[in-house]
Amino acid sequence: MGAIDSLMPNSALQHRTVRTLASAQVLSGVGVAGTVAAGSLLVSSITDSETLAGLAQTSAVLGAAALALPLARLTARGGRRLALSVGYTAGAIGSVFAILGGAQSNIFLMLLGTFMVGAASAAGYQARFAAIDLATDQTRAKQLSFVVWGSTIGAVTGPNLMQPAGNLAENFGLPRLVGPYLISATTLALATLVIFLFLKPDPYLVANKETVTKLEKGDTKKALKHIRNNPKALFAILSIAIGHVAMVSVMVMTPVHMAHVDVTLTIIGLVISIHVLGMYAFSPVVGALSDRLGRVRVIQIGLITLLLSTVVSGFARADDAYTLGVGLFLLGLGWSCTLIAGSALLSESVDSAFKASSQGASDLVMNLSGAAGGALAGVIIGTLSYGWLCFFAAVPVLALGLRSLKLR
Repeated sequence: MGAIDSLMPNSALQHRTVRTLASAQVLSGVGVAGTVAAGSLLVSSITDSETLAGLAQTSAVLGAAALALPLARLTARGGRRLALSVGYTAGAIGSVFAILGGAQSNIFLMLLGTFMVGAASAAGYQARFAAIDLATDQTRAKQLSFVVWGSTIGAVTGPNLMQPAGNLAENFGLPRLVGPYLISATTLALATLVIFLFLKPDPYLVANKETVTKLEKGDTKKALKHIRNNPKALFAILSIAIGHVAMVSVMVMTPVHMAHVDVTLTIIGLVISIHVLGMYAFSPVVGALSDRLGRVRVIQIGLITLLLSTVVSGFARADDAYTLGVGLFLLGLGWSCTLIAGSALLSESVDSAFKASSQGASDLVMNLSGAAGGALAGVIIGTLSYGWLCFFAAVPVLALGLRSLKLR
C-alpha cells in the first residue's frame, strides 16, 4: 500500500481508510469474481438449459440492487463500517446457500445463494463512495479509483482458482463447480472482519459529524427527482448503469459461449481474469485522467472502448480465447471509465443533502439494469447467438455516446 500513501495528499485518517477499504476489496474480489463463471455454468448444469444460465448473474445483480438502498440507510444511520460489514456477511452466508444448492441440484437454493452473494457486490460498490467521504474536489476520482483498484488482485485471482477450488470441492464430495463458493464463503467472512476491526473511526460519521443524517424513504424519491432535474447527475447515473449493463450481459455469457466447444475451466477462468484485469488494474490511471481531463470526457472514452469491445468479442469464435480475452479486457476497461468518472460526476453534481440517497439510488439503478441485461443475455444467446448479444449490448452504449455530445 506504499504506492497509495505516496500518491494521496490527504490526512492519516484518509490513508488508513483507503488501505482498509482496499484490503477488504482484495478479499471480496477473490470471492465474488470467482463465482461469476462458476455460477452461470452451475445453473446451466442444474437446469440443463443455456437460456437459464444468465439467471445466476441476474440473481446476484438483483441481490446487489435489493441491498443498495438498505445499505445506504445503514450508512446514514450507523456509518460505512456497519453497512459494509452487513453486506459482506450476507455474501458469506449466501455462498453457503449456493454450495447447498449446487450439491443438491436445487435451483431455488442456488439462486437464493447468488442473490445474497450480490449483497457483497453492493458492499463493494458502496466502498468506492466511502473512499471519498473525506476526499477533496481535486482528488476525488483518484481516491475513489484506489479502492476500485484494490479489487484487482482478488478479482484476477478468483477466476484462476476455479480449477484448484474444484479439486477442493471434490475432496469434500461436492460438485466441482461449487468450489468457487467455498472460497467466497471464506474470503467474504475475512473481508467482514477487516472492515469491522479496522475501519475506525468511520469516515462517513467523521465527514458528517456536524450533521445528523436520516435517510428515510421519502429522501430517495426526493433524490431521484433532484437527479432528473440535474442534467449532469442524470448523465452520470445513465453512464454508470449503461456501462454496467453492457459489461454484465457480455461478460456473464462468455463462459457459456466458450463452453460450446468444450474449452477447459482453466482457459475460461483465464479469459475472465483478463476481463477483470481491465475492470480494475488501470483504475488509478482512469481516476487521474478523470481529475485532469474532466468526468464527461473520460466517460466518452469509456463508451468508445465499450463499443470496440462488443465488435471484437462479437466476431470471436468460441474457441478463440485470445480474441475473446482482448474483447473482454476492453469491456472491463470501458466499464472502469464509466463507473469511476460517473461516480465522481454524480457525487459533485448533487447537493450535499442528497449525497447518501443519490449514491444508493445510483447503485439501485445500476444493478437493476445489470439484472435486466443478464436475464436478456441468456435469452438472446439461447435463441440467437453470442454475436447478436454483443450487438444488442452496443445499442444503448452508442445512444448514450450520442447524448453526451449535447452535454454542456
